Amino acid sequence: MMLRRFKRIKLLLHRRCSTESVYKDHTPVMLNEVIEHLNPKNNEVYIDMTFGAGGHTRKILEAAPNCHVIALDRDPIAHEKAHQLSKDFDNRVTPFLGKFSELPQLLKSAGYGQSSIDGILFDFGCSSMQLDTGERGFSVSKNGYLDMRMDAERDPNQITAREVLATATEQELYKIFKVYGEEKKASKIAQTIIQARYMIKNIDTTKELVDLVNSCTPDEVRLDKLQRPQSNATKVFQALRIFVNNELNELNYGMVLAKYYLKLSGRLVTICFHSLEDTIVKRHIVGNIVNEVANPVPLKYLSPTLVQNQDTINQFLDTPWQNLTKHVQVPTDEEVERNPRSRSARLRAAIKVR
Repeated sequence: MMLRRFKRIKLLLHRRCSTESVYKDHTPVMLNEVIEHLNPKNNEVYIDMTFGAGGHTRKILEAAPNCHVIALDRDPIAHEKAHQLSKDFDNRVTPFLGKFSELPQLLKSAGYGQSSIDGILFDFGCSSMQLDTGERGFSVSKNGYLDMRMDAERDPNQITAREVLATATEQELYKIFKVYGEEKKASKIAQTIIQARYMIKNIDTTKELVDLVNSCTPDEVRLDKLQRPQSNATKVFQALRIFVNNELNELNYGMVLAKYYLKLSGRLVTICFHSLEDTIVKRHIVGNIVNEVANPVPLKYLSPTLVQNQDTINQFLDTPWQNLTKHVQVPTDEEVERNPRSRSARLRAAIKVR
């Protein structure tokens, strides 16, 4: 028991040290465009719904020396960074630890109600801190236990990616890879995972999963948007991460909350990194919302219940958006060259109107 506890403490310390260097090297995506559309002003309140390493929040605070930022993140390590940033900026940051679906109770505890926020920013997807910490299991290039929980160990009942691979049926795995990862070899990969599970062992680490996917795509070379070699397992990792963290339901609800909490003329900025996210954002902005879109493949051991109820939806969906951008914005060539992780970013901005 003592040995296990020691190893656990050692792992947490290692994670913290690893994220320190990542935090310093973090480059926020489309920073200039975000500030241009949010247009921060003194005495206004903003919510950074995905604080991460805090790059966007820092720039907002610098752009308007008397504004205030509510920094939300479900990752306890990011939450610690938000507390530190608050100290650096004279307590002009209110750190909140939680998911989008936990935001209403957090805002209520701080005295914020409907139509009380001047601007909201979403930077969806996985943060650099999570990707660059191999032990958390997000990265195809760093070996580690297949965890993938953005909340880290905050919710001990949340399933891990390893548990999904160990318990889901072949059909469920196929749906996860096909729907959330848009993986063309979803059927073959799901079948191979089941075979490995019963004939050899469960898939426990990122390297084991990458090797298994490569065995299903032996002669295939995939390229990213910069025409650089890309791991054949990238879409499988994306699919598992989205499923484990219930990301599309949370995104769907987050967009609903943005309408509820923004003031009239309040500004919304979103950054998405794949079509699943961008489609949900676009549907909300144009008012074509499908409440059932978010979770098409619930597993037997994961509640399929959406994070919001119909009464809440009906209450929140009465105010349309006006686009601030004629078309979706993408990073400049210079930014992509400087920060390759920005290559898939898609920015949308809108203003809340009657």
